[in-house]
Amino acid sequence: MQITISGKHLEITPAIDEYIRKKAERLVRHLADRLQSVSFVIEKEPHHKGYHVEVKTDVAGHEDFIANQRHDDLYACIDLVMDRADRQITDWKSRIRDHRH
Repeated sequence: MQITISGKHLEITPAIDEYIRKKAERLVRHLADRLQSVSFVIEKEPHHKGYHVEVKTDVAGHEDFIANQRHDDLYACIDLVMDRADRQITDWKSRIRDHRH
């Protein structure tokens, strides 16, 4: 699995990079064989006093899952967007599992 992290209007520090990679392991738990790549775009919003984080998850056999979140705290924003991405994937997996049975 490939993890891409990019920043707009801010520099990605090693602490942020490590935190994101640790959080991205949650997605591997659900889609170990189908997960191809995860890309993070972290943006410091110049007109607002917060951050915008977008996660794009590329899964084989499905369109990309995209989750967005805005928050004043960067780490809280990462946590919230990962919760949202995790929920999208688990809902999709449950729909597939229920459909097959």
